[in-house]
Amino acid sequence: METKITCPLGHTCEKAVDGHLEVCAWWVELAGNDPQTGHPLQNVKRCAIAWMPILQVEVAGTNRGQTAAIESFRNETVNGQNMTNKILHAAATKRIEDGTISS
Repeated sequence: METKITCPLGHTCEKAVDGHLEVCAWWVELAGNDPQTGHPLQNVKRCAIAWMPILQVEVAGTNRGQTAAIESFRNETVNGQNMTNKILHAAATKRIEDGTISS
């Protein structure tokens, strides 16, 4: 069975009228890869509203990548701070044992 997509706003995205082409402002072409399949998107025009689910999937994937990078950065920062704390503690302990500072 053939599927026919219709506009919920009751509009035709592209139509020829009196020798010119009328195009809806929401009729857009995106380039890149489909975030769900990885297939390239070339010369694919759709309504901006129809692109929203695909763009949301792309944003979610980007956010996951950023979250992982931030978590990795946080872990390295904590490790560095722990090392600094150990060094400072060792230095303070040595100064107390040497009598340089009082406890």
